[in-house]
Amino acid sequence: MGIKGGASTMQDSGTARFSFNMERSEDAKELMMQVLDALQEKGYNPINQLVGYFMSGDPTYITNYKGARGIIRRMERDELLEVIVREYCEHLADT
Repeated sequence: MGIKGGASTMQDSGTARFSFNMERSEDAKELMMQVLDALQEKGYNPINQLVGYFMSGDPTYITNYKGARGIIRRMERDELLEVIVREYCEHLADT
């Protein structure tokens, strides 16, 4: 079954598998850097604001400053989360 944004799931012996299109990884990194910069410049805690956005889907957790709200909406939340989780896991593997 397909998921919006180029990701898909497959069922295998009761466990759902998630597959993601890796082509947009660099786009996601650049997007996140711009959003983080805008949140920090406006004095927000970026982690809190991003968690609010990812959990609720409400873009008002992201400031309009420097167009950050529009920037973060250029990609689906699941695509952004996939990049964040992958980067975190790779960082753990390197330590």
